[in-house]
Amino acid sequence: MGQYARNGLLSLLVEKSFMFSETPTFKLASGKMSSYYVNCKKTAYDAEGINLIGSVVFDAVKKYSPTAVGGLTLGADPIAIAVAGESFRRGSPIKAFVVRKVTKEHGTKSPVEGDVSAGDAVVILEDVITTGDSALTAIKSARDFGLKVLAVVALVDRQEGGRERLLAEVPAVEAIFTKDELLAHLRSQN
Repeated sequence: MGQYARNGLLSLLVEKSFMFSETPTFKLASGKMSSYYVNCKKTAYDAEGINLIGSVVFDAVKKYSPTAVGGLTLGADPIAIAVAGESFRRGSPIKAFVVRKVTKEHGTKSPVEGDVSAGDAVVILEDVITTGDSALTAIKSARDFGLKVLAVVALVDRQEGGRERLLAEVPAVEAIFTKDELLAHLRSQN
C-alpha cells in the first residue's frame, strides 16, 4: 500500500479531522487559542481510517522491531489496535497495549493494560503531538511498568515544541504528518 495509503490517510485526516479558521477560534487543552484544531479520532474510528492508519503506522514502527505499540488512552487506542491488526495480516505480529490515565483501585492496579511484560520493547503511539505531555505520561508509565521505550510515533505533529521535548526522553520521535502538511493539503483542495 505504501504511498497510496499515506496519500489516502492525508486526505482523510484533512477531510474528517482538520479544522482551520483564519482567526484563532479553537481553544486547546492548554487554554491557548489556535486557528486550527486536529481531532484524529474522527479518522481513527472510521472504517477506512482504521485500515489506512494500520498500514501507514505499521510501516513507521516496524523498523524499531517492537514487541508492542500503545500509548495513553484514548488517543492512542485505535492506532495501536489498527497497527496490531495490520502487523498480524503482514505476518509480523506486534501486540497492542494501553496506558490508563488513572490507575484502577482494584484488580491488578496496573497503569498498563495489554499482553505486555516487563522488559518488552515498545513504541509509544500518539494521535497528535502538541506539548508532548500525553506521550510523556505514557513513556513514564511504560517505563515504570518495566517496558523499554524505543520511540514515539504520532499521526500529527502540531509543530509546537512537543517533538523536541519528547526527543529529550526517547531516541526517536516521528510524525506521519505535520500541521504544515495538513494545511498545505487543505489549501491545495480549495
